[in-house]
Amino acid sequence: MAHKRVTYVLVDGENIDATLGTSILGRRPRPEERPRWERVLRHVEERWGQESQGLFFLAANNELPMTFVQALLAIGFRPVPLSGAPHEKVVDMAIQRTMEALRERDADVVLVSNDGDFVDGMEDLLDGRRVGLAGFVEFRNSGFIELQERGLEFFDLEYDVHAFNESLPRVRIIPIAEFDPQQFL
Repeated sequence: MAHKRVTYVLVDGENIDATLGTSILGRRPRPEERPRWERVLRHVEERWGQESQGLFFLAANNELPMTFVQALLAIGFRPVPLSGAPHEKVVDMAIQRTMEALRERDADVVLVSNDGDFVDGMEDLLDGRRVGLAGFVEFRNSGFIELQERGLEFFDLEYDVHAFNESLPRVRIIPIAEFDPQQFL
């Protein structure tokens, strides 16, 4: 039986939440302002025409957020709750290990993060497979920009994935073909 190609979607939820809260909203995001994570999986499946497997990494530190974990399971994500010493960036460590393990698999990868700690791991994955980065274009680490020339695809969580129910208060460069003065009046 032929093995179907899959895209692994690796979510650094803390990074996205921190960017959303600190850099975009200037406060802790309310639940309705957070991304609709199922739309990320759907976007990747539609864009690349293959099944996606979502892995959502979270620092649980001895307390499992069961409501959130159950919601993730219900929309098709595998939660990866982690714990470690206070100084360990367990989510970053786990995502980096996962990216290393994926180099041995015939699979595509989308990372959901703006974190520059993953630039090298993403570069290593650009070996002929499809590799994507989903996040906020104005906050992605500049190291990822160079990787676009090597084939890294970028998806903005708001503008491309449409992961939010409400428009975020972001300032972005608008292509003139998309400019609508009504949005400013």
